Amino acid sequence: MKTGLRENDRLNGFDFEAHNAEVRETWSAFHAGTPARVPIILGTNTRYFMLNRDANPCGLDFKKYTQNPDIMFEAQLRFARWSRHNLLQDAELGLPEKWRIGVDFQNYYEAAWFGCELTYCPGEVPDTRPCFADNPERVMEHGLPDPFGGVLARGQDYLNQFKCRAKKEEFLGLPIEINPAGFGCGSDGPMTVACNLFGAAFVCTAMASEPDRLHKLLDFITEATIVRMSAWRRLSGISIPQPGFGIADDSIALISTKMYLEHLLPYHQRIYRHFGTEAPGSIHLCGNATRHFKTLRDELNIRTFDTGFPIDFAAMRAELGEDVKLFGGPHVELLRTGSVQEVEDETKRILECGVMRGGGFVLREGNNLAPGTPLANTEAMYHSGRKYGIYSRPEVAA
Repeated sequence: MKTGLRENDRLNGFDFEAHNAEVRETWSAFHAGTPARVPIILGTNTRYFMLNRDANPCGLDFKKYTQNPDIMFEAQLRFARWSRHNLLQDAELGLPEKWRIGVDFQNYYEAAWFGCELTYCPGEVPDTRPCFADNPERVMEHGLPDPFGGVLARGQDYLNQFKCRAKKEEFLGLPIEINPAGFGCGSDGPMTVACNLFGAAFVCTAMASEPDRLHKLLDFITEATIVRMSAWRRLSGISIPQPGFGIADDSIALISTKMYLEHLLPYHQRIYRHFGTEAPGSIHLCGNATRHFKTLRDELNIRTFDTGFPIDFAAMRAELGEDVKLFGGPHVELLRTGSVQEVEDETKRILECGVMRGGGFVLREGNNLAPGTPLANTEAMYHSGRKYGIYSRPEVAA
């Protein structure tokens, strides 16, 4: 039977069938509110694989990956195979029934869609520079951008080429399915996009000194985002509205909750009202944004927080209550540079601080696994999570 394993894969000799059965049971119990243990995952993106010599032995760089749809298509398949045979976590491992890949323009595509030039930095993901810093209103000169224009036109072309290849090709003898969801369908949030377009200094200063000016810009960004996301979600077959809808907005970590309420909440409300339902929503926030969590819970009905660092998990559980789901765990730099014992100790500390109360905690790195992280450390987090993340029934119900 074909396994997809290679001689130097970390999980050689691993019982994928038993693992996957346990993973299905673990997540089913978590979603039902009756977990036996904490689920444990790893957040990775192309940067992790691209800058990892084991996953990318040919040294493929982001410029070639980004500018050639065939290279992107083939690299994603290779990275998916490597991930499934090397990264121990509560996800399906081993060969899948079908490979699922999609167009990958990282986090730069929103700013690039508005007109910022894409740049390639050695050893990093592609990025943009604030091209409207000299005259922010210039972003509005030509009206709302075409949802399928600019970099998104290239993305749609890539998507079509991916679909054509997937119809006639297999990888390791298995079919390939193209996942249109994600690219064009989400947002890093209106403040983060504004910082990418105009610079964080302008955005934060304008909040204090020129609020009306900033509101006009945020209104434009929000309307353009809603139009673009709506068009791409219709193309991708994603329902509007969508239960559990969520976005990100990491840049709100730069401001106080008072400033958030005055300057950003109205735009978040517009987005969540358009795409969400009455069901609780979610948000991803890297950095130290925990001072906003209670406000986000109360004002936007957010009940799932994907966190970064630093996070006081005990304080968050006490403040937010036991019906809120929290994702988080050891700092990525500890995972990258710490010892196995330090990772085990930190995982144990987090799990025993009270964050597990209510059954709504998912253990993961905080946040996004860094290239060069030893697999011995991610496995230490996994095994420590399995050891100390066990629930007793009264604890879940407490």
